Amino acid sequence: MYRTRYPGRSVIAFICGIIVVLLMIMGLASTDWLMALGWRQGLFAHCIEEGAPTPLPFNMPDPPGCYPARDSAYIKAAAALCVVCLLTDIAATILTGLGLRTQDHRDKHKYYRFAVFCMGVALVSLLIALIIYPICFAAELNLGNRTNWEFGWAYGVGWGAVIFLVGGAVLLLCEKESEEIYYKEKKTVRDDIGSGGSMIGMGHHAGRGGTQLA
Repeated sequence: MYRTRYPGRSVIAFICGIIVVLLMIMGLASTDWLMALGWRQGLFAHCIEEGAPTPLPFNMPDPPGCYPARDSAYIKAAAALCVVCLLTDIAATILTGLGLRTQDHRDKHKYYRFAVFCMGVALVSLLIALIIYPICFAAELNLGNRTNWEFGWAYGVGWGAVIFLVGGAVLLLCEKESEEIYYKEKKTVRDDIGSGGSMIGMGHHAGRGGTQLA
């Protein structure tokens, strides 16, 4: 007998993909990646609060309000990598959903394989963004005009997305291996049943032949 298959891991991986999409949208839209007194900085914008002490970080001359992000290479690179993470995770989530829906083993295996690949790309992109952002900021810290800096909740959301991406990818890998084992066992059982039926038929035919000779 072959084992009963339960698609629980792929369902959880699908949920992980949806959570990552939501987290990345929150992180991309937020200006709370990096904060100091009177200053908030995100991937696409920075905000200056009312009454912020001068000189402002990076000697910005703007009045209070929100403005497009500074023209810094590391901010643009981190933003681009996070967008890549979001898009590839959306693709991975769709592929996982298609794999859950289909009943064909070969299609399911193909969907899960590409979903794992997309999640891997999303994970690597996000990790690079989360690593280069603080390292490159530290290199320009002397221009910050503030003594205390802290990473905001949006940066932490990025690490939360990393955890869900790792979990989703591992679950899909396990599910893919489980699918292969399940269908191999199923094929083996069918082959054994077919072979047994053929042998019974041959034995029955031989018995009839022996009776006729007698």
